Amino acid sequence: MVRIFYKEGRLIKRENDIRELGKVQNLVWVDLQSPSAEEEEWVENKCDISFQTPQEIVEIESSSRFFEQNETINANSNFLSIDRDGYKTYPVSFILHKNILFTYRRGDSKTFADTVKKMKVSPDTFQTGVDFMLMLLETRIEADADSLEAISRDISQISKDLAHEQKARQEVLIRISALQETTMMLRETSIDKQRVLSGILRSQYFPEDRKEHLRIILKDISSLLEYTTFNFERLEYLQNTFMGLINLEQSQVIKIFTVVTIIFMPPTLIAGIFGMNYTHIPSTEDPWGFWVSLLLMVLSSLVVLWFFRRKRWI
Repeated sequence: MVRIFYKEGRLIKRENDIRELGKVQNLVWVDLQSPSAEEEEWVENKCDISFQTPQEIVEIESSSRFFEQNETINANSNFLSIDRDGYKTYPVSFILHKNILFTYRRGDSKTFADTVKKMKVSPDTFQTGVDFMLMLLETRIEADADSLEAISRDISQISKDLAHEQKARQEVLIRISALQETTMMLRETSIDKQRVLSGILRSQYFPEDRKEHLRIILKDISSLLEYTTFNFERLEYLQNTFMGLINLEQSQVIKIFTVVTIIFMPPTLIAGIFGMNYTHIPSTEDPWGFWVSLLLMVLSSLVVLWFFRRKRWI
């Protein structure tokens, strides 16, 4: 699918027929979403650009994430999306050629849909493809900030649950681990955007009057990175708290077994003595000897319990 956006007066209009690409005037943005090989080749021929292969787009080397050639800026960045299986990343390729933006991606994206909505609300904001590029990045960063705020709320809720229940549960550890993974993905994508935008900021082909806007976006990314660091610290604290509760539970279990073992040691000793087959053991042949041994065992257990209580060990 290829979406073509062009200016007509103050309005920005959209064309979905790729065959109109060569006829459209005042072109500002061409969005390729999971295009066919024919559509991709058509755009390349009509607009005198060249898209990278999917393998090149996902490369992590700096030379693959950002480069310039023939007065064209090429930048690749990872965006974050969420579905029923959780968060995942997907690559987006930006090409800025003669102030016309070309985007290449696989699959649908809420970031692009939200940008189109903003364009419909205030079309005067979008004069060239540079404005679309900046708005796409701003929209993505806003979504990342919302995700971090949601994670922060989840962390606060887990903290309250631990304080209220005062009991470690396996589900809590799974939630903490999932939040750590999500925060890590947010941090990775933010660092990726920071690296790419820093390269664009140094580009001689990027308009000078838009670089201040780009600097503001970079400051927003820096704020996100600080926020992710804060969330990491909170999650680490919660994890330590969780492990502390587990240690307390284990200590309580060990303590109970230790007390029970010590309580039954004197009765066991008495039972062992009275169970010996020796005639000189006192009261072994008397009719009340059995009851005496039981009484001694009970008394010995009670004495141990009284001693533990007095020492406040139980």
